[in-house]
Amino acid sequence: MRTFTVHILAADHVFYEGACESLILPTVEGQYGILAGHSNAISAVVPGTLTYRTPDGETVTAAVSPGLVKVEDNDVLVLVESAERPEEIDANRARRDADAAKEAMLQQHSLREYRTAQANLARAINRLRVKAHYEHN
Repeated sequence: MRTFTVHILAADHVFYEGACESLILPTVEGQYGILAGHSNAISAVVPGTLTYRTPDGETVTAAVSPGLVKVEDNDVLVLVESAERPEEIDANRARRDADAAKEAMLQQHSLREYRTAQANLARAINRLRVKAHYEHN
């Protein structure tokens, strides 16, 4: 299978850089798949599950937060706030984060704070969903 180069960068670390056979990531339009030779594109990434396959056949899954993806000349750049493998996710911390976000949404001090709490809740729920799904498979 043909490959392309991918750079998956979280705000605080490089998640993966290297050759890739396929990449699937969550966008506002749904799951978005990329293979070698994909046309140039830019799209928003939403909280969800990112999956890629390396040339040696390894399939890697990660919970990702909002960001963007840019495809240009067989080179893919994924910029997200966070990217975590299921085994890296602390389920207890994610549950605490979800509870704190729900409480902040109830307080409704300002629209900005409410939206921040919504984003935090979406991230925590996504982390829990990815961890639960991929630990049971």
